[in-house]
Amino acid sequence: MKSALITGIMGQDGAYLAKLLLTKGYKVYGFNARRSTPSNWRLQFLEIQNDVELIDGDLTDMSSMIRAIQKSKAAEVYNLGAQSFVATSWEQPILTAQVTGIGAVNVLEAIRLTEPSIKFYQASTSEMFGLIQEPMQSEKTPFYPRSPYGVAKLYGHWITVNYRESFNMFGCCGILFNHESPLRGIEFVTRKVTDAVARIKLGRQKELRLGNIDAKRDWGFAGDYVEAMWLMLQQDKPDDYVVATGRTTTVRDMCRIAFEYVDLNYEDYVIIDPKFYRPAEVEVLLGNPAKAKRVLDWEAKTSLESLIHMMVDADLKRVRYEAGGHTC
Repeated sequence: MKSALITGIMGQDGAYLAKLLLTKGYKVYGFNARRSTPSNWRLQFLEIQNDVELIDGDLTDMSSMIRAIQKSKAAEVYNLGAQSFVATSWEQPILTAQVTGIGAVNVLEAIRLTEPSIKFYQASTSEMFGLIQEPMQSEKTPFYPRSPYGVAKLYGHWITVNYRESFNMFGCCGILFNHESPLRGIEFVTRKVTDAVARIKLGRQKELRLGNIDAKRDWGFAGDYVEAMWLMLQQDKPDDYVVATGRTTTVRDMCRIAFEYVDLNYEDYVIIDPKFYRPAEVEVLLGNPAKAKRVLDWEAKTSLESLIHMMVDADLKRVRYEAGGHTC
């Protein structure tokens, strides 16, 4: 049985990837930074909490990563762990650099010192493109990150390329554009919107405060995108790939889709609040997934409308559950 080790397994992508690998017969280990309160609600949501084995550790502690690799005997390591909320990266730039940037080289160095034949996946991001240099971003588009998060991710990206070229390691970077799901954290704009829609519809909230609703993003479904991660590590040669839908939509239109799904007009509830503007905005992101289609035979299957409807349905269920006196 092939083993895989996932950092960030408690996050959205980690949970969906774990479920995918389990369906493919893997033994799945999760590298988990221990917290005083339970953080496995996403694994519970997907009903796989008893099917993965957790190993305590931290991306800033390479010794714990070495032990995790030795214990798991992983053939594949997926580095999804990060301080991943862009807004927080301005408030905690050093922590973001240590976890999101240096954390990546800690994993690579642990692999190099223990078992260099391990296949490695690095979670790169469209935020590295930042102030876009081309209308549609591909693997060849120059990077121009506009946040400490984007800068830290860029280090993780290039150090993966460097280890691939310096040590002949199998390292792939997935440059994933925005990908969402019912497992998205409440701090991210899509989930903030769908949660507010559910609460407003059920009379538990009156308004939704947002920042720049004219920013454009290329949004897809995380459940589709983790398949691309796995496919990258099944190729004969390591490479980097943009994973996207090829469609860009404003936050405004995303709000419209979510509110219309429950027969509401977003203009009656959305309030623009300057405190939610970024210090340096990324106005437009639009990915070109042609290489992923050509080489991996991968393409996004879930439309934005279907994705938003799925998220609203999940949040309606959550809010009704809370109203019954339960906690998720």
